[in-house]
Amino acid sequence: MAEAALKTLDSFNCPICLDLLKDPVTIPCGHSYCLDCIKDYWGQDDQRGVYSCPQCRHSFTPRPVLNKNTMLAELAEGLRKTRLQAAPPAGSPAGSGDVECDVCSGTKLRAVKSCRVCLASYCEAHIQPHYESPALKKHKLVEASMNLQEKICSLHDKLLEVFCRTDQQCVCLLCVMDEHSGHKTVSAAAERSEKQKQLVENQRKFQQRIQQTENKLRELKQAMDNLRRSAQAAVEDSEKIFSELIESIERRRSEVKELIRAQEKTELSQAEDLLKKLEQEIADLRRRDAELEQLSHSEDHIHFLQVTSLTLIICSVCPSFQWKCCRFTFIRLFLSWKNLCVCLFMSLQSFQSLSAPPQPADLPCITISPQFFMKHLKKAVTGVMERVKGEAVKFSGGIVSSSMTPDTWQKPQQFHQLLEPKTREDFLTYSCQISLDPNTANRQLALSERNRKVTVMRKIQKHPDHPERFDGVQQVLCRESLTGRCYWEVEFRGYYFDVVVSYKGVSRKGNQSGFGSNDQSWSLICSDSRFSFRHNNKQTELPVKSSSSRIGVYVDHSAGILSFYSVSDTMTLLHRVHTTFTQPLYPGFAVYGYGNVLQICDLN
Repeated sequence: MAEAALKTLDSFNCPICLDLLKDPVTIPCGHSYCLDCIKDYWGQDDQRGVYSCPQCRHSFTPRPVLNKNTMLAELAEGLRKTRLQAAPPAGSPAGSGDVECDVCSGTKLRAVKSCRVCLASYCEAHIQPHYESPALKKHKLVEASMNLQEKICSLHDKLLEVFCRTDQQCVCLLCVMDEHSGHKTVSAAAERSEKQKQLVENQRKFQQRIQQTENKLRELKQAMDNLRRSAQAAVEDSEKIFSELIESIERRRSEVKELIRAQEKTELSQAEDLLKKLEQEIADLRRRDAELEQLSHSEDHIHFLQVTSLTLIICSVCPSFQWKCCRFTFIRLFLSWKNLCVCLFMSLQSFQSLSAPPQPADLPCITISPQFFMKHLKKAVTGVMERVKGEAVKFSGGIVSSSMTPDTWQKPQQFHQLLEPKTREDFLTYSCQISLDPNTANRQLALSERNRKVTVMRKIQKHPDHPERFDGVQQVLCRESLTGRCYWEVEFRGYYFDVVVSYKGVSRKGNQSGFGSNDQSWSLICSDSRFSFRHNNKQTELPVKSSSSRIGVYVDHSAGILSFYSVSDTMTLLHRVHTTFTQPLYPGFAVYGYGNVLQICDLN
């Protein structure tokens, strides 16, 4: 209500002098002004003969006759008296922040009005002549202002009441005739009206931006709340799943422990029985040895031959077969336990590859989907639990794969081959995201599709100089290093290219920079009709014919295994390498022939 009252009071102010209307007149367009204010304003338009309203710019010809609006005059006078009654006592001394009376001597009293003609401020006592004297009544009074001197022209000591649009500054009437002669000038009120419109428009834009920013702020807060709730739900679900997994493993551990002890008891019982038999056999053999010793001194030839034949028949029965069976039983038990441990480790390793965060990349706007993550998390953990249960059941029955004999256990390469994935679905559990490194690409290679596609160009590309760039051969390495188990696939369109794994320190220039021409890289050379393998400048032709445009690569860094596959409906092994990798590996490619294209496949 106070704001509405202030707006009502402002409507009785003159738009030109900004004070209460004095001798108000209303012009034909409906706007009201002080009589002296509108006369002075129209006095500038006498030469043109066209008169306009300072507010709405409505034009009048000829100059309208001005008559005093008695109703507005009475209202303005009533408001003036009301303001004087509401004001603090005029006789009070000026405090900090108050305008001092320019006439008072000694103690300065608080000024209540400023005269724009006298260019001075007056207290209640000294302002009275302006209300009573006919000569001073024509002066323009405004609310007491401290910056009154700022409204005075520094050249002519006259009131600044005209705005020069040419120089964008406020001037007095004498400036209009002298320094600003010929410039485009308007009254301060008219310019205020124009600036007011711009101010309103700017204010509208600011309010619109404030509203948009507040909407974004609400959306961001809502997204943060959703993220917190989703993260909390994911934490609770994962805690529940892992608690169940730990509980299941603990149960299986107890069961396996009991089975091991039971099997130990059974096997030890059999071994003790065998031990007794062996001790009995040793006693029998010693007794017979003594008999043979005694027989050797016999002089009866017939008796000697009869007893010797019987002894040879008895000695032909050998208990070593039972001992071998017992030994194999222990080996089988040991391998069953090893198989369980390896399968559990593989399951946990595949689970870690699923739950581990991806490599850093350029991130656009991210949409968080905890439900999608939890679905795969539950699937992975469930898979671990099922495999653990399955292997525990196998172990409890003492079952070992028929291909896993004690001889196999003693050969690490064959053992790792047993653990190597067999189907494409198995390989995809080790899939990794790789991308090409632009700093290594030869200048005849163009990278595209987020650095996952390489094309051989006729025109040399404007790649910047870089110490890791391949200079003489059309090759490129990937950014990501490989450790552990990794699998990726590439698809090609063309007739000649290389699929490679390499150490990062492979040469970038000279004859030794070609993939496979050194001991730092292993290269599968692919053409439209055949395959070959090259390492340390030794090339081996492969008997497999080219039948697919997609190649899969599997690396087990710790086991030293590198395998290349032709991928179609089935996985066809092209070549397998058994070695020892001493550094992290980097995927790489060499592409030859203009227009040939090689692309890294998206396996997610």
